[in-house]
Amino acid sequence: MLGLGGRGLDRWLVPYLLSGSKRRAPAQGQPVHLLLAICDHYEPKRGNAPPEKARARVQQWIEEYPRLFDRFRDADGMPPQYSFFYPEDEYEPELVDMVAELCRHKSGQRYGEVEIHLHHDNDTADNLRRTLLNFKTTLAERHGLLSRDKETGEIVYGFIHGNWCLDNCRRDGRWCGVNNELDVLRETGCYADFTLPSAPSETQTRKINSIYWAVDDPNRPKSHDTGVDLGTAPKPKDSLLMIQGPLALDWARKKWGLLPKIENACLQKSQPPDKNRLELWLRACVKIPTKPNWYFVKLHTHGVNEPNQDVLLGESMVRFHEMLSERANRDPLFRFHYVTAREMANIALAADRDLDLTIQEARSLRYIPLG
Repeated sequence: MLGLGGRGLDRWLVPYLLSGSKRRAPAQGQPVHLLLAICDHYEPKRGNAPPEKARARVQQWIEEYPRLFDRFRDADGMPPQYSFFYPEDEYEPELVDMVAELCRHKSGQRYGEVEIHLHHDNDTADNLRRTLLNFKTTLAERHGLLSRDKETGEIVYGFIHGNWCLDNCRRDGRWCGVNNELDVLRETGCYADFTLPSAPSETQTRKINSIYWAVDDPNRPKSHDTGVDLGTAPKPKDSLLMIQGPLALDWARKKWGLLPKIENACLQKSQPPDKNRLELWLRACVKIPTKPNWYFVKLHTHGVNEPNQDVLLGESMVRFHEMLSERANRDPLFRFHYVTAREMANIALAADRDLDLTIQEARSLRYIPLG
């Protein structure tokens, strides 16, 4: 069991093996639209950093991101986009204003958007509801961040759960405490959750490589362990959109020379982006049946952790963007699109409805930025 349970494989290995026929490289001669979203658990105060260190971390992003990446453009003419999931429990107005400065850069270019991240423990549904409503109001009214639902006018947000513990999914109940968390998220304006994958954590769901609707059962935890895939059936009542990143076994990288390592869509010092990982992300086939040539690749990271920052604001990421551009130049059927979390959710909804829209048109289908 050490080889399975110790790495969390007991939770998702069987679904992974059963989905083998789905995991394949894009067919030759068929168009590929790579939808790439980087969702950062953006924690400037990580490790109890003092104020001056937290400010320096964010300042590095403000200075380096445009310098390194503004020269790159996707198929729609957009520069690399970034989604800063900012933790409510680390809220500092000055730091949020600095992140907003990068999202609304003085050059007039937009480099990303801010969403909500939360670490909590032994919480209640009522307290969680107050926390989320207060934080989304603060981000919207004080900082001009987050988005608005064009259909309802409501302020909405994307969400990532701290410590991966969405819907109280740890066996010991730590780092959450709220069995009806999916309902609370939906009721407070969450348009989609972006927490997964979480492997090798025990919080990993059985459902993998999917974009789906999850319906909360308030009497039990981890209701998002199963769900209804977009593009296969109507949206269930009172469901929350779940957007997962790719999860796979990487036989090109082996532990002890025998066991494959886990490809879990994480960008960090030990997992820089490269050509092999891109192929694994595409082979995971996080897709919606109604748009089979749209490949959803949602990555995650902890970007202000200094070793990771060296990758995300360094040569590894520059080479990755160069590789995407070179591939698109060589192959007229390969198109890549830099998207934010909000845009990815909109594009998923467009795919679910099988709307006759381009990627660019689908970016703001329902949810639009406040700022």
